[in-house]
Amino acid sequence: MAYTAGGGAPAAGVAPVGSQYCVCKVELSVSGQNLLDRDVTSKSDPFCVLFTENDGRWMEYDRTETAVNNLNPAFSKKFVLDYHFEEVQKLKFALFDQDKSSTQLDEHDFLGQFSCSLGTIAAQELSDNQIITLSLAGRKLDKKDLFGKSDPFLEFYKPGDDGKWMLVHRTEVIKYTLDPVWKPFTVPLVSLCDGDMEKPIQVMCYDYDNDGGHDFIGEFQTSVSQMCEARDGVPLEFECINPKKQRKKKNYKNSGIIILRSCKINRDYSFLDYILGGCQLMFTVGIDFTASNGNPLDPSSLHYINPMGTNEYLSAIWAVGQIIQDYDSDKMFPALGFGAQLPPDWKVSHEFAINFNPTNPFCSGVDGIAQAYSACLPHIRFYGPTNFSPIINHVARFAAQATQQQTATQYFILLIITDGVISDMEETRHAVVQASKLPMSIIIVGVGNADFTAMEFLDGDSRMLRSHTGEEAARDIVQFVPFREFRNAAKETLAKAVLAELPQQVVQYFKHKNLPPTNSEPA
Repeated sequence: MAYTAGGGAPAAGVAPVGSQYCVCKVELSVSGQNLLDRDVTSKSDPFCVLFTENDGRWMEYDRTETAVNNLNPAFSKKFVLDYHFEEVQKLKFALFDQDKSSTQLDEHDFLGQFSCSLGTIAAQELSDNQIITLSLAGRKLDKKDLFGKSDPFLEFYKPGDDGKWMLVHRTEVIKYTLDPVWKPFTVPLVSLCDGDMEKPIQVMCYDYDNDGGHDFIGEFQTSVSQMCEARDGVPLEFECINPKKQRKKKNYKNSGIIILRSCKINRDYSFLDYILGGCQLMFTVGIDFTASNGNPLDPSSLHYINPMGTNEYLSAIWAVGQIIQDYDSDKMFPALGFGAQLPPDWKVSHEFAINFNPTNPFCSGVDGIAQAYSACLPHIRFYGPTNFSPIINHVARFAAQATQQQTATQYFILLIITDGVISDMEETRHAVVQASKLPMSIIIVGVGNADFTAMEFLDGDSRMLRSHTGEEAARDIVQFVPFREFRNAAKETLAKAVLAELPQQVVQYFKHKNLPPTNSEPA
């Protein structure tokens, strides 16, 4: 079994803030040679399954497509993993011969396996984050099917360390045509040519057959440097040559033309790129002090601080805040409350500083938030209703100010911890829709055992989330997690679940606004 790794990592010698939580993506390509032949009337139909170790148990992570009737498969499916520098990530690659349509592995013949650690594969740091997007078509390709036209697809190869060609990408199959137009596709530049613009790239064209015996149409060689000559409106054409036909036929010209319509190279910035570029995660906590939480002096209350010095609110603050605080240089965080009556006039407020300093609601680190929270409990009266929109709009105002800088230097995260149903759902929907246009994400942790249907709705498909004016959310920015599912788990487990979507949301916003990391260079 052969495998190659590609991906992005910090440059050597760089120690990013919060680096223990940063990951880079590693892409693994898998191929096999001289596999066991387990089929009687044909060759094996292998597929590869990747297992990762979790708490001493092997868990299936992903699997490739099936290579029909092939003892030397080069799988086009790539395994993409998060590479954690601080962990030993054990991997196991297992090959099976597909015998049935079942997804159960014991229904298929086992061919063999190989174990290693991700660190041994991805030991070399690769910092190239450029991506290449290619748009291709064909013209007058050879007809290979007896009762119809060809079903063409392309395969892209680069030279491997062993001198053999290594599959990098396979296009989709276009049925019944000699003039196919394939969908544009994007691959990391380092995967296609190892960052060497002059490295040869072999392009093979085949006619797809269901039995895996694809008919060869033709081939050509090029390089990224040559392909970059193609631009929108200025295509590049390659003769698709079948060497056997070329040798046999004196008048042979080609087996068709492959047209490179466009070639674009851009940078594909990761979450880590933005953090290393100086982006600060501006963290704000919003805490529910409505009466449904119960009297904080009563042990049955969600705000009751037990003899261990904690409760579900504090657990959520610690789990999320201890990670996010490493991405803010000054570690000063606003902590706001809602749904309580405040002294001296005991009016209900849905947007108050829990340190009772409205001009300076900042707390020093997670410790400061926890201290301010504990200190405020005896001085407020729990009331209601449960209104989210004032705090969402509060943070959104600061996020809107940050957009005036036109830089990727600030992203705002609002953690709302609540025990119940949202009372101002219409206003909250409108606030979320407006916030979805800003550098902002909302994390909601539901404590207690209430009905959290409204929170799950906010965490749903952005196309379903509309304001009262019918305006659709620009993107998904809400992540909801019920605390009850993590009561007996380590706080790291809750943090991973709560923060799972955040890196993607940060990158998605800045990419949409065409804002590169502040220290980046143009592609």
